Amino acid sequence: MYLELREERTHGTRDFPFTCYHLSYMPELFQVPVHWHPEIEIIYVLKGPLKVVIEGEEYEAAPGSVYFVNPGELHFMGASVAGVDYYTLLFPPEFISFQSDDALETDFFLPLRNHDLLLRHDLSHEKSCPDMILLLNEILHTEQLPPCIEQQLQLRVLLLSLLQKIAVYGTVRPETTKRNDPMQRELLTFLQQNYAEPLRLEDLSKQFHLSEKYLSRYFKQHFHLTVTQYLVHLRLTHACHLLETTDLPVTEVALQSGFSNVSHFIRSFHRTYQMSPLQYRKGKPY
Repeated sequence: MYLELREERTHGTRDFPFTCYHLSYMPELFQVPVHWHPEIEIIYVLKGPLKVVIEGEEYEAAPGSVYFVNPGELHFMGASVAGVDYYTLLFPPEFISFQSDDALETDFFLPLRNHDLLLRHDLSHEKSCPDMILLLNEILHTEQLPPCIEQQLQLRVLLLSLLQKIAVYGTVRPETTKRNDPMQRELLTFLQQNYAEPLRLEDLSKQFHLSEKYLSRYFKQHFHLTVTQYLVHLRLTHACHLLETTDLPVTEVALQSGFSNVSHFIRSFHRTYQMSPLQYRKGKPY
């Protein structure tokens, strides 16, 4: 597991660490780049097709598809058509575990947290999938209710019921699964650590002793993005952080994020967020 790839976004709150994201009517050619987090993630697709990639396994998610991402697994989602609509539910295993030293904790929840036990990813063709969808819809409804003890209890009960349905589908020990080859993680880690530098494909090919043509093809094949697109994503993510948390001038934000040309930074920012860096800053309180 690589800390450099960990998604730093906070999911839920410390007192109630459950979050539901609704990504609807996504633009054409969008992608949520590869990342990991310690929470469980459940992906529920209302309108597709959505490409889901979990630890190198690719799925073409149609409406009604359900996928499970184990804690710590590299994954990303994307689509080449407009109008995709899906939910993601994120919560740590501790949120629904009983936190007691019993067989359920030692034989299921603890191995799940420690990546010694995995649940299967694709649940879409499982016989109990309709039951899972009923539970997911009830979870989505309950999540919209005013926060209170009863609402939180109901959410935990529903999530535990959902996990029970998923666990019935089958568990896998990591040593029996095909994991991503080390090069994928090494590539992403290197880019995460050096995105603020003036990196070129030539520099990356020298670092990994590979031809530029092979490296470019390998990256596109495994991550469905070019190296340049992934670098721009990393740089823009850092720029957003600086815009939210500092009062640095836009030029300095661009430079610290790895953009050597402020005009290119502004164009890239506007193309991605449909607003200028200054408009983004005004909409984000420090």
